[in-house]
Amino acid sequence: MDGTLIDSEKLWTIAINELAASYGGTVSPEARAAMVGSAMAESMAVLHADLGQEWRDARTGAAWLEQRVAELFLTDVRWRPGALELLQAVRAAGIPTALVTSTARPLVEVVLETIGRTNFDVVVCGDEVTNTKPHPEPYLTAARLLGVPIGRCVAVEDSPAGVASALAAGAAVLAVPSDVPLAPVEGVRRLESLTGADLELLASLRARLAG
Repeated sequence: MDGTLIDSEKLWTIAINELAASYGGTVSPEARAAMVGSAMAESMAVLHADLGQEWRDARTGAAWLEQRVAELFLTDVRWRPGALELLQAVRAAGIPTALVTSTARPLVEVVLETIGRTNFDVVVCGDEVTNTKPHPEPYLTAARLLGVPIGRCVAVEDSPAGVASALAAGAAVLAVPSDVPLAPVEGVRRLESLTGADLELLASLRARLAG
């Protein structure tokens, strides 16, 4: 969701910077990059370690961050280039579609009001699995709920953690970097944006995996 479908990582950055400032610190670029695509608990651990304040309660920080991001989501949720068009093409073709995100369900519900919950047959959130990205569980869960083999699935991801999760699960992967650079990964198709991406491209990725 964040960084792949919607341009929301900038909103997360605003909230993270505000939280760090309230702690009397500043987040390093390296720490911010490490938080992209990660579960909230891991992100809080990275933030607190970066600030040298490991003693802080992760749940308190997470609750504040989620509330602030929810406020920002209500004011400025924008599609990533080409994302809406590709999603509409997939839905028009009747292809089962899942949203697999590390974001917690309450925040996802806010975003779904804007991007359309009917665009997805299944939604798997970060607080609904035991192991979050980069573990394969989120994508394996989505495939199971869709009732399809993971080997017939194509995952579209923007973060290193998401790419690792989808690959480990056994899906074909299309990587589209957003705010964090993505190093080349063997077997992963990379595009600079989803502009122009179509069903033929997705089919070719699945066919290459099957082959």
